[in-house]
Amino acid sequence: MLASRISHFSTSFSTARAAAAASVSGRHILKSIYAAERPEGMGAIVRRSLNSREMRNHDPFLLLDEFWVNSKGGFPDHPHRGFETVTYLLQGQLKHEDFAGHKGTIGPGDLQWMTAGRGIVHCEMPVLEEDTSSNGGEKESGSTIAHGIQLWVNLSHKDKNCDPQYQDLRDLTVPRAHPADGIEVKVISGEAHGVKSKVYTRTPTTYLDYKMEANKSVEIAVPKAYSGFVYVLSGEAYFGGDGAAVTGAQGQDRPERDGSKNYVTVNEGPTKPFKGLPHHALILSQDDGTDTLQVQTKDTPAHFIVLTGQPLKEPIFQDRLFVLNSMKEVNETLEDFRQHKNGFENAKDWKSTIGPKGYRFKF
Repeated sequence: MLASRISHFSTSFSTARAAAAASVSGRHILKSIYAAERPEGMGAIVRRSLNSREMRNHDPFLLLDEFWVNSKGGFPDHPHRGFETVTYLLQGQLKHEDFAGHKGTIGPGDLQWMTAGRGIVHCEMPVLEEDTSSNGGEKESGSTIAHGIQLWVNLSHKDKNCDPQYQDLRDLTVPRAHPADGIEVKVISGEAHGVKSKVYTRTPTTYLDYKMEANKSVEIAVPKAYSGFVYVLSGEAYFGGDGAAVTGAQGQDRPERDGSKNYVTVNEGPTKPFKGLPHHALILSQDDGTDTLQVQTKDTPAHFIVLTGQPLKEPIFQDRLFVLNSMKEVNETLEDFRQHKNGFENAKDWKSTIGPKGYRFKF
């Protein structure tokens, strides 16, 4: 997906609340970022929490978008270098095609894990479905909105020059864990509750999809060295704290905000659970010596993803679709793409078969 910002991103995250959280037995929520709707690509709508003004990145994660796109929209041919894109579809169908010969179509629950490495040009477009609901069963052109999540995971300096790779994951092949009745966990990458994913990640990453019924609780293991966050898709749940009852949880009575803009809510009481609501990214504490996250639901079920990873602790320079370790490398990448060299040779004559006719990406 497309991003349109040139920045030097800091690789560190503030741990000023570490002392205040010393008595907490598990990870707590530092703050939440509400992601408002915004246009992106060609006719798509995204809710961007990471790679926004409120939070540039959370090493090793660079971007998180919740997206919606119909048959008239999409993300036509565009390049990447230096990181991985992980597209997780929740509704509809989405096609992928790149100049390295990788192709795939994913549906609800499926994923595409693409390693851009030294260079890739790819295209992501929704699938037009046939509608037989009218005209006596005669087919009419119709469309189903593709709704999903896209994550960008940074690559270390040694991996930024690797060859492009593509992993196509089908929903039925993703292992599940059931730590308790009423709780299902898709272990997309990494390990959780004794279940391990077979997905290969160059940057150690744990990607978990939780569905919890009302009045349930679970403890999630988080490696001490990992940073991470939670993104709430639907419902509500209470995160962090010391596992106490949700009575008096922080964030429970947040004032109404303008839903057309991103905003941040800081957790003022890390020893108490923090209420997570839809379209909010909840940033986890780190470097506090803890290795668990407590989660509870009350009267409402919840669907959320938990993303944690090993920080690379390397400089991050981003020019829209390229993420490198210095401005010199960014400028070299721009030149490589324009001159079709050093990994972008195939970009000179390649055009996807699924993108709009006549479209050509230009910097």
